[in-house]
Amino acid sequence: MHWPRPLQFEGSGLGRPAILVDGDSQAATSPVELLLLAAATCTASDVVIILQKQRVKLEALDVSMRGTRRETEPRRYTAIAFHFAVRGEGTDDVKVRRAVDLSLEKYCSVVASLAPDIAISYDVAIA
Repeated sequence: MHWPRPLQFEGSGLGRPAILVDGDSQAATSPVELLLLAAATCTASDVVIILQKQRVKLEALDVSMRGTRRETEPRRYTAIAFHFAVRGEGTDDVKVRRAVDLSLEKYCSVVASLAPDIAISYDVAIA
């Protein structure tokens, strides 16, 4: 991580291009927004793999999320709600929910790293 400008930081994994993170959310995604994106990406990756193993021909997967934060410092998340929109041949509610449950309860390292008192919920829409 490198600090080039007021409340803006550039960072990367080893050998990866740098991303900009903005503490004020003016020029880029904020650190707390990145936490939601990391959780969504981690879970989505698991869901893709699990659905493929279930022989679903996945065509589209969109994940949106809403985080609820405390009003007082530290303004950490107290709840995170995911919305999974899935389209593909062989997709059904049971398969998608099974994949999401496995991810959120067993496989997603990011969600597993969150404080245990953060309420995690989700819903599913199949197109």
